[in-house]
Formats: sequence, C-alpha cells, structure tokens
Amino acid sequence: MDLDLGLLVVRLALGPMLIVHGWNKVFGGGGLDGTTGWFRALGLRFPSVQARVAAATEMGAGVLMTLGLLTGLSSTAFVGLMAVAALTDHRGKGYFVFKGGWEYTLLVAMVAIGLAATGPGAWSLDDALGLDVAGPVWAVVSLVGGIAAAGLLMAVCYRPAVKDAAI
Repeated sequence: MDLDLGLLVVRLALGPMLIVHGWNKVFGGGGLDGTTGWFRALGLRFPSVQARVAAATEMGAGVLMTLGLLTGLSSTAFVGLMAVAALTDHRGKGYFVFKGGWEYTLLVAMVAIGLAATGPGAWSLDDALGLDVAGPVWAVVSLVGGIAAAGLLMAVCYRPAVKDAAI
C-alpha cells in the first residue's frame, strides 16, 4: 500500500507538470504563435507544426501518466520530449537548471523511466484494466524509444543557425 501511494504521488507530480507545459505552449503568454517563434529561434524546421505536436504530446502524455494509463508508452513520450528539450533549449548551458542547463530534463526523463520500470501502482487505470505495460522491458523501451524518437526529430527538423566565426 505504501508503494502504491508513493507511485501515485510521483505520477501526480510528473503528469500535471507536463500537462501545464503543453497548455502553456498553446494558451500561455504568446500562445501558439509565441511557441512557434521560440521553436524557430531554437532552429526547429516546421516550427508551427512542432509547436502543436509538442503541446499535444505533452498534454497527452501528461494525462496518461496522471491516470496511470499506458505507463510504458507515456514514459517513452516523456523521455523523447525531455531529450529534444535538452538538445535544443538546454544544450551548451551546463548541468544546472538555474543556469539554463539540462538538469531538469534529465530528472524528468529518469523519473519517467523509473515509473515505466515499476509501473504506476495499484491506484491506476493500468491496474484497473489489467494492462501490463510496465516493467524492466518497458523501462528499456522508454529509454531507447524516447531517445530514438528524439534523434529522428533532431535529424529531420533541427537546423540551428550557424554563428559567424571570427577571422
């Protein structure tokens, strides 16, 4: 019972956090136009599409994680999202998040992989529906699948501006 409570608390921290991030991309200060401009500045091709896909993926994976539904798959989305964020917005800024670094993205991805490994607990829709989408294999799927998805997106869509070299 204590483990189930702990897993619920972790899901209730992780899931809503990602939902709010996706919501902010759509309805925050600059809305989708602001997110599109930010993604363009990061060097992502098709920034309008990227903004919508990122927001939908964040909100969808966040809802699934919160509910404990399809936990292994939602964890894969978390890893992919965090890998792209680390490679675009946080790259080159060091480890610490207070300096813009990738500390936060690594922590979120690792917690998601941990949930893929343990499962969401008894207080989840996975458990209620008898779905077996968690365990060591799903932890590997989350890690490898998330990184592969991020790598594909980066290979196809990431074109950062080249800074002029001083001669």
